[in-house]
Amino acid sequence: MTMKRILTGTLCTGAAFAFTACAQPPAEPAARAEYKRANDPAEPTNRVIFATNKFVDDNAVKPVAQAYQEHVPGRVQKSVHNFVGNLRQPAVAVNDVLQGNFSRSWNTIQRFAINTTVGGAGLFDVATDWNRPGHSADFGQTLGVWGIGPGPSVQLPLLGPSNVRDSVGKVVDMVANPTNFIPGSAIATVGTVSGVAGAVDGRARMLKATDSLERNSLDYYAASRDAAAQRRAALVDEGKEGK
Repeated sequence: MTMKRILTGTLCTGAAFAFTACAQPPAEPAARAEYKRANDPAEPTNRVIFATNKFVDDNAVKPVAQAYQEHVPGRVQKSVHNFVGNLRQPAVAVNDVLQGNFSRSWNTIQRFAINTTVGGAGLFDVATDWNRPGHSADFGQTLGVWGIGPGPSVQLPLLGPSNVRDSVGKVVDMVANPTNFIPGSAIATVGTVSGVAGAVDGRARMLKATDSLERNSLDYYAASRDAAAQRRAALVDEGKEGK
């Protein structure tokens, strides 16, 4: 079984929890209002998944990310980040088009062309220096731009807090990524390596934020869920603005 199939199954299973593990809304008005705001009907199940994710993170993912951050030179970390980000540019460009942001898509296409060639296969972000800054776009964001609401909160095994809309979006992103349709074992190898490198790089870049959130929150689960929801809402708003 490939890693892509494992992650796809994880996403589908996590999204299914939102429909099958719903709790009864509380009767007390204030508690009911908070329940609706959180939009987390599967909270008991989500908390179990969150605790499992945290155990894996504390004992495996986070130590690797800390070692990477502490022992890998900053310039190398930046090149890894640039390389992984460059491979995502075709998918970003496609989602820009689906959102009707054609100028952003053209900017992304130029970024990919410049960084893949002049930037040494994406190791250097020359495009930003040439006034073509990068941005994020994915199919979950695209669905939000189309007016589809986030749906109930979901804790995805290994992947953390999300919602039903973005879980569906992640599956589509994995299956429909333009680089998947380029034949050759070399492309598959690059994709696997970039996936692992991207996970480590992404976790390392989030260390400061997650440590602060855990240290300063009374309920780390709720704080993580709400922070993720706010980030995704901001990304959808950015897609609607088309800047």
